[in-house]
Amino acid sequence: MPVCSSPCAVLFDLDGTLVDTAPDLAVATNALRQHHGLAPLPFATIRTQVSNGGNALVSLALGDDLSVTHQAEARQFLLDAYEASVAVHSQVFSPLDQWLDAWHQQARPWGIVTNKPRRYTTPLLEALALAPGALLCADDLTAKKPDPLPLLEAARQLGVNPQHCWYVGDHLRDMQAARAAGMTAVAVGYGYIAEDDDYRRWPAHCWYQQCAELVDALPDIA
Repeated sequence: MPVCSSPCAVLFDLDGTLVDTAPDLAVATNALRQHHGLAPLPFATIRTQVSNGGNALVSLALGDDLSVTHQAEARQFLLDAYEASVAVHSQVFSPLDQWLDAWHQQARPWGIVTNKPRRYTTPLLEALALAPGALLCADDLTAKKPDPLPLLEAARQLGVNPQHCWYVGDHLRDMQAARAAGMTAVAVGYGYIAEDDDYRRWPAHCWYQQCAELVDALPDIA
């Protein structure tokens, strides 16, 4: 495995990389199915689709043959259900939570770049007492990942050269954005990855299967 040079700042994708949000999104997805008289789906089935967004969860829950109107209505139902319980079961992945707390206590630069809308991100981070130095959400800029713009803006806000940043993510678009931004692209295999997707084939600089392996590779906290 290649060794990535130690970063000055660390940027994280949110869902499936920094925070395990799948349990709350699974509840919302199965609430949508219940609304349509359908039996709940297994958690493991829903988990693999979380990083693909609300439309993917609607398609998983109700199928791909919905009309545009019904797709939009179902998506809004799912998002409303999620917003009502955005941080009931969600937690920062362990042992990343301990590392991040120590990094933050030392006022070291870190941030979050996510394709999750700010409406759902802010209450989640507040509930988890997370205060990144930079936070870029899907609706903050004119572009979102895999475009590098939000990553570059996060580095600018932190006052760190992009070349000295790690961007950690659990999706191909994360690696594409990191590469395009000139950052070190770090892929993690513990996130929300479909069974037929091999994260080691993504254009990353480093790959870590377990969260503990990622933490071991992150800078030591003195």
